[in-house]
Amino acid sequence: MEKYRIGMIGAGVTGTPLLQQLLDAPFVEMVGVADLDLRLPGIELARARGVPVTSNFIEIAEQGDQVDIIIDVTGSRKVREDLRRFMQFSGNSHTVIVHERVALLMMSLGAGQQVETQHEEMGY
Repeated sequence: MEKYRIGMIGAGVTGTPLLQQLLDAPFVEMVGVADLDLRLPGIELARARGVPVTSNFIEIAEQGDQVDIIIDVTGSRKVREDLRRFMQFSGNSHTVIVHERVALLMMSLGAGQQVETQHEEMGY
């Protein structure tokens, strides 16, 4: 079975429950988790499961077509813009960026009820 190779940016309150689901899915290979705060529970969870962690989200994007999906759950406009810019300039047409709203939809479907973001700004 071919696995989805996924990187996640953001390991806080919003990202950690989704990270747990991804780690438990037999069809997912987590290739990296990034957050500025490497002491967050999501980062510790990733480390405990042998997933590389970094404070530089571009390191995940630099893996090129070795990453199928990058999920951005930071809620940060700057991260979103920098990630998109890097992907455009790198010429990577393989990797898909999943935006926080889509991640929230996926989490809501799994929970059977709407999951709200913990971020104040959602100006997409």
